[in-house]
Amino acid sequence: MDSLQEVVFVVAIVSYTLAAVIWDQAYFKIPNKLTIPMFFAGWAYQGTFSGLSGIGDGALGFLIGFGILFVLWIIGSGGGGDVKLMGALSVWLGFKWSLWVFIASTLIVIIVTGAIVVGNMLSIGPNQMKKKLLATGKPSKLGEEKKPETVQDKQSRRIMAYALPIAIATWGLLISSYAMQKPLLPWLLP
Repeated sequence: MDSLQEVVFVVAIVSYTLAAVIWDQAYFKIPNKLTIPMFFAGWAYQGTFSGLSGIGDGALGFLIGFGILFVLWIIGSGGGGDVKLMGALSVWLGFKWSLWVFIASTLIVIIVTGAIVVGNMLSIGPNQMKKKLLATGKPSKLGEEKKPETVQDKQSRRIMAYALPIAIATWGLLISSYAMQKPLLPWLLP
């Protein structure tokens, strides 16, 4: 990877993931005005620096990053912003890095969520933790209809934003590629 390609890649990826984390932490959403331009810029990046093979790698990355999170979103386990965040990022990262970012970010989510759940159980007890983190959907009074859960209800139960684990995993791969003095994307991992 030549120096211009490397600079464009690192600046774009770090800026994008940092903006997504800040937005997700502040507003519990990742806007289209951030993800859509990055998505199209990823195709331009791949085509400019790597030609058809880069476009193919970006497409495979997109299938991994967008595809897996889209399935999770469909079954109600993820947010639409997270799907678009990873979809746009995956075009830039390509297949191998998208796979590694997905695996590493999932491990981060499991570890942090487990620590938060255990901490809540120890500090407020299992019953209060259940009330705090689980949507019961039960009526508050006998004879009342079940209230539909609002977006605010879902957000109040949210343990962590997924943009942060994605960013940490991406930054970790960038740092490790420099530490190992190996070229970036997608040739980092055989």
